[in-house]
Amino acid sequence: MEKRIGVVGIVVEEKENVSRLNAILSEHGDIIIGRMGIPRRGSVNVIALIVEGSNEEVGALTGKLGNLKGIKVRSALTNHIITEG
Repeated sequence: MEKRIGVVGIVVEEKENVSRLNAILSEHGDIIIGRMGIPRRGSVNVIALIVEGSNEEVGALTGKLGNLKGIKVRSALTNHIITEG
């Protein structure tokens, strides 16, 4: 399976879905290499993820997160392909 390394930026504008957000991150923990959270910057929280996964895996993660009310998500993946042997 071809994998890519990338970043996922998450902006949490409303706290009502934070528990669901954390559950989704746990479900996709196998592709998350690192996580950094910045609490309460004004009225929002910011989370940055470093991910390594296929386009489909990263898309599944960002799609689920993007469907949550009050959550904004953007991702960027490198063009470098990591092949597993």
